[in-house]
Amino acid sequence: MAGHGESEKKSSDAVNDLQTFRAENLQSNMKVIYYSRTFLSIIGGVIAGILGFTGLTGFVLYFLMMAITSVALIAKAKFSIHTYFDSWNRVLLDGFLGGLMSFVLFWTFAYDIVHIF
Repeated sequence: MAGHGESEKKSSDAVNDLQTFRAENLQSNMKVIYYSRTFLSIIGGVIAGILGFTGLTGFVLYFLMMAITSVALIAKAKFSIHTYFDSWNRVLLDGFLGGLMSFVLFWTFAYDIVHIF
């Protein structure tokens, strides 16, 4: 993950430091989040389909996978979120619905292949 740029003080008496982020680094970090959530959603969907999960059980697996993904991304950032992202919401929530659609697609696909055919 790419870090942010060095913050500059405008005067020696400045109390509040504002962190500045390079747009390229922030965009690269967001791509990592989207790709990892999408990949793990696909893997989780295939696992749920192969295990024969139906209904609420499959969605519980999805929420569990996304919680594990969020913790793994935070650990990858060495628990210093504000070094790599501008808010916690970026790590916890971005890519959540897109991942859900991928999960359901591969869940139903794997379930159909294993349990219906």
